[in-house]
Amino acid sequence: MSVSTFLDTLVRNMNRRRNLLVGVLLLVFQSSIHAAPKSTKLLNGFVDLNFYPFLTDVKTDNVITINAANRFGNRFSYFSLSNFGSQHNSGSFSDIDTFYTEQNLRWQISKTAPLDLTIQSNIRSGVDNDRHRLGIRWRLNNTAFLASYFQKLNLSYSVNLHALQFDHEPGSVWQLEHAFRINFPRLSEGLYVAGFVDHTFNQSLTESLPDSPIVAEVQVGYGVTSRLFLIAEYRINEYRRSDMNNLAVGFEYRIGD
Repeated sequence: MSVSTFLDTLVRNMNRRRNLLVGVLLLVFQSSIHAAPKSTKLLNGFVDLNFYPFLTDVKTDNVITINAANRFGNRFSYFSLSNFGSQHNSGSFSDIDTFYTEQNLRWQISKTAPLDLTIQSNIRSGVDNDRHRLGIRWRLNNTAFLASYFQKLNLSYSVNLHALQFDHEPGSVWQLEHAFRINFPRLSEGLYVAGFVDHTFNQSLTESLPDSPIVAEVQVGYGVTSRLFLIAEYRINEYRRSDMNNLAVGFEYRIGD
């Protein structure tokens, strides 16, 4: 599949999945941009492009990940990740035909609060499997009585409670999302460990899967330049009946701060 054909397919699939919640997210997102001061620069965040030419156990895992973040006026911020992979068990960039994306809009409840109200939309390949969530996020490293401790460790850590989920599944599914990053300036300014753990509860699953499965990634990165990083990523996906673990090795190119 050519890149242009893949992008055309991706756009068509995402257009079929538009709904009211996504529309509200985009409307608030656009309003926050127009409400920002005129001096605010367009990119007040980053975009990083991750390529994984080497996968160990699961060749259908994602081979490209794009992360993006930005800060806007009125205490709004945005974060997204988009994964692209292949169903052909090849781990090849030329066979990309699946995608998964998380689009997050966050609103800090006050100028000094470490709490954000959150909207998350999950859009993916397939039918009747998209999810939309409302929740609250706690940035522990920005909490007054914890900030000095996290600063000493060069660690940032947040927990996002996705309390309400709108989807095609029965029951009231909810999730805890942990995200972290630690830098090692005494060893190297370009060395870091970052990752996440998504822990989902109250989901109707087959008996072969855990009751409350997790999806987790831990990435070790080393900066060759200020923009280019060598990366190794250990992945756990308990939704896979076998081969829950995988190792991906590649490189990342980062734009922005």
